[in-house]
Parts: sequence; structure tokens; C-alpha cells
Amino acid sequence: MPAASTLQEAWLRRGAIAWLLWPLSWLYGVIIALRAAGYRMGLLRTHRLPVPVLVVGNLIVGGAGKTPTTMALIQLLRTHGHRPGIVSRGYGRSVDEPQLVTRDTPAGEAGDEPLLMHLRTTVPVAVGADRVAAGLLLLKNHPDLTVLVSDDGLQHHRLARDAQVIVFDERGGGNGWLLPAGPLREPVPAEVPARSLVVYNASRASTPLPGHQAQRRLRGLTPLADWWAGRAASPEAFVSLQGRKVIAAAGMARPQRYFEMLRAQGLQIDELPLPDHHPFTTLPWPATATDVIATEKDAVKLRPGHMGSTRVWVATLDFEIDPAIASQLLPWLTPTT
Repeated sequence: MPAASTLQEAWLRRGAIAWLLWPLSWLYGVIIALRAAGYRMGLLRTHRLPVPVLVVGNLIVGGAGKTPTTMALIQLLRTHGHRPGIVSRGYGRSVDEPQLVTRDTPAGEAGDEPLLMHLRTTVPVAVGADRVAAGLLLLKNHPDLTVLVSDDGLQHHRLARDAQVIVFDERGGGNGWLLPAGPLREPVPAEVPARSLVVYNASRASTPLPGHQAQRRLRGLTPLADWWAGRAASPEAFVSLQGRKVIAAAGMARPQRYFEMLRAQGLQIDELPLPDHHPFTTLPWPATATDVIATEKDAVKLRPGHMGSTRVWVATLDFEIDPAIASQLLPWLTPTT
């Protein structure tokens, strides 16, 4: 079992590996507590942007569903008359300087998730290690924006926030310990913080915190070239691949749910799990492969003209959040005069 998978399993319980790492976890806890105190006391400065900021993130590492949640919130904000933009660090970028994302920006410069969010939502996106600078760049180039959504910014307190959405998957808080003995970036609070909502990307609530359950399902499949052209996925494509041997590739932290969703569509798949944010500098499947299904997160790094004779399909995801969220969230994002 790869080291990353071993650690993911260890984080679900307080076994031998977790106990060995607990002293480092305690030290990590001291560091984040001191940092939080620095912001409360004003020793560390927060910066407020000219428009309201909504932060979306997770307390647990390893892909809890913040990217589809961010895209669903963008749609919700648009439905209620907002003109949103997205700021993100852009994990794995080759540069740190703030940059606007376009459909032609290489994933290595934009980060795979910011590029995906731009392609799927078409809203303006800026990336940068300094989210304040990224936000200012975005507003300078798009002064009509009425709200910014900070993707994966829950622990980035330098950017002042007006509201936040905390995302959990079925793991909840794991074994309840901080990194590296557990999966938590910060402790799970005893109650939902002020101006915060909890979204569960799971079949049921996985922590004691009250929250809203999201619904996720595969919309269908679309050929890679059609996906880049913005064409809709077809559920009938699943039927066309039934009875064939298909490779399912996934460069994500926890691909098993994706594999299970494909099998639920009646597909016989060979699993090809890849490291999270896999760069696809070379194709990881055999050149003789007939059909490969990739995630959208991976599709942003795959160009149709470089797939050889392999038919590459993209599995697109429908992710819906409770519309009732709007009545609580929108007042927090109304500018005060």
C-alpha cells in the first residue's frame, strides 16, 4: 500500500502510527493556536477587500469536496443576482505570483482545480499564494464583481472574510487529531462558528455539527474534445461502454468513491488510481488502451490531440447543495454602508 494511502487509513483511527506521530501533532496544535491568537490580538493583520468575501474550505486534508461545493455556490450566487469571482492558491503551481486564469492557461500555471472552476463556471478566476493580492488583481480587471469566493481559504486568515462554508465528507473529523497524527488542519469546533455554514459531501452528517447535505451524482460522459468545447455530457454514453473493458483514471486523494460511481453505472472498469494533482506529463495508461474515463480535474491536463488512438471520456459531476442555504448566506454577503 502506498505511503499516502497508509497514512489516510491511519488517520481514521488512533492506532500505532497515529500515536507515534502524536507529539508532532501537539506541536502543530501549539503553532496554529499561537497564529490564531496573533490575529485575534491584531499582531497579525487581516486585509479587507472592497467586496464581500465568502471562504470555502475543509478542516480535514485529502479532498472533502470543496471544489464542487465552490462551483455550486457560484451558481447559487448567480441565481440571486451576484456577479462572483474566485480566488485560489492554485495547488502545485509553478509560480507564486498572482495571475488571472483563462481557458488557455496551462494547468501547471493555474493549478488544476482553479482551471477546472474557470472552465465549468466561466466566472473570472485569479490564483496566487497571496490571496489578498489575487483578489485585488481580480477586482482591478473585473471591477463589476460583487462577491469573491475564496477556494480552500479556511486557514488563510490574512484575507478578511464575511462568511465561510466548511465542507466535510464521510470521514468527518477522522480520528480527531491534528496533523500529522490525524487529518485535521485545525480542530473541529464544538459548535458552528459565527457566519458559517456546514456542508456534508456525504450520505449523512459525519460530525455532530448541524449542516446541509449535498447531493452528488455523475451526469454522464463526454469525449475529451467535446468536454473542452463545453458540450454537455450524455448519460447514454454509460450504456455504450457497458460490456467493454474500460480504464478509469483518477488523480485525486481518495478515488474510490469515483470508481464506485462508475461501477454503479454498469461499467466494468480497471482502476488506475494516481497521485493527487497528477501532472500527466506522460500518459499513465498503455498506448493500446481503447477507452479511458478521466475525471474533470484530470481532463484540464489532457489535450485531445495528444491521446493517440485511445478514446478518452470525461466523467462530469452534478453537485447540488440545499437551496435553503441562500436565506442564511446571502445576508452575510450584503455590503454594509
